[in-house]
Amino acid sequence: MSSGAAVPTPSASTPEAGTVVLTAADISRALTRIAHEIVERNKGAHDLVLLGIPTRGVPLATRLAERLAAIEGTPADGAPDPHAIVGELDVTMYRDDLHRHPTRTIGATRLPASGIDGKVVVLVDDVLYSGRTIRAALDAISDLGRPRAVQLAALVDRGHRELPIRPDFVGKNLPTSTSERVSVRLAEVDGAPTDGDAPADAVVIRSAVPGTEAGA
Repeated sequence: MSSGAAVPTPSASTPEAGTVVLTAADISRALTRIAHEIVERNKGAHDLVLLGIPTRGVPLATRLAERLAAIEGTPADGAPDPHAIVGELDVTMYRDDLHRHPTRTIGATRLPASGIDGKVVVLVDDVLYSGRTIRAALDAISDLGRPRAVQLAALVDRGHRELPIRPDFVGKNLPTSTSERVSVRLAEVDGAPTDGDAPADAVVIRSAVPGTEAGA
């Protein structure tokens, strides 16, 4: 992942474009640090499963798996196959706000071939906010198997929790107001930027449009 071109500093950002709070290089460093913390916490990467929460949690989980493999060395050293430990977990039908948004698109849940029973499952999400998405993810996991432990990695923790949930691994704690919107751009999902867009990999904070809910 390239760090890309230089990005605007907060002083150069406009209200419409928002303020870039994490550049591509910042995201890369945060993921590398999280990967090392996962290895240290679990005394290696064996028996790990990374489940990304769509949409952007999935490519983040893939990037983390690649870093875990690089840290652990070769398969003979116990390094995991990064493609074999990543899955995705759709939580749509487990959300407690379906009555407010009944037309949500149901996504796919894909588990590694080894399953999750007896594994350490690391849930991966881009932005941790109220905690309700993670609560839904925990409910979904309970229907899929019985992992040995469940841990949570988030690229950004913006606060304002409504449930007693906190991440085990976090890239950046970002104090926000409830009226602000935190957007994560990743090249795998958002593609190359166009004029006026944030860089392909970036975390941007914007003021919410009056009358709308703050995102993420």
